[in-house]
Amino acid sequence: MVEILGLPIASFLAAFAVTLAAGFVKGAIGFAMPLVMMSAFSSFLPPQYALAGLILPVLVTNIHQMLRDGLGEAWNSAWKFRRFIIGTVLFIGVSAQFAERIPQAAFLLLLGLPITIFAGLQLAGRKLALRLEHQGRAEWFLGIVGGLYGGVSGIWGPPLLVYLLSIGTPKTENVRVQGVIFFIGSAVLFIAHLQTGILQGDTLKFSGALILPAAIGMFAGYRLQDSLDQNRFRWWTQVLLIITGLNLIRQAVM
Repeated sequence: MVEILGLPIASFLAAFAVTLAAGFVKGAIGFAMPLVMMSAFSSFLPPQYALAGLILPVLVTNIHQMLRDGLGEAWNSAWKFRRFIIGTVLFIGVSAQFAERIPQAAFLLLLGLPITIFAGLQLAGRKLALRLEHQGRAEWFLGIVGGLYGGVSGIWGPPLLVYLLSIGTPKTENVRVQGVIFFIGSAVLFIAHLQTGILQGDTLKFSGALILPAAIGMFAGYRLQDSLDQNRFRWWTQVLLIITGLNLIRQAVM
């Protein structure tokens, strides 16, 4: 059997195609790349390849997403949403200490249900906007919630998307803020798995090889993102958020 980097050639090409599609989704909407990749990879790749395969493509695409409008704009967004970032980073560290003691299924279910309900109500036309005087507190609260879930399950994006949707963040800034916060998490994940041994030898090369389809897909997705007006962008974000929530519920049940 012909192999590439320790994988059958059919598996390698399938991973390439999945990463291309995941990159397109990320370029168009700004998130869901790890969700798409891991959901598909787990069906045909060994676990260590499935995890390693997404790490470098996600890291590199997050860097570009964060810096697409320049370093100055990225810094401005980081400062504007500093409460969320601080809350997330600090409480990832806190909850990670208890990860083995907390039932992950319960955490996934408690995250997936409200995310799905929120996005469903938004999609149905119910405007759940935060009042201006409450945004600071909401940012701290959802940042902490994201950190608590992130340390246990590795998932901290949905609370951020809930916050950005609820305050009506414009499309360009929405995507940029996601890039800033997701970059921090993906950098931590990259460093951690260099230490664990997940990223070494063939798995590291495999992850590096998938940067190319991720980048091609992302740049194609940018063209769609640029053509979407605010309402259509919001609609697609809500749809993908519902899919994310349902996937979390599926993981919890299984």
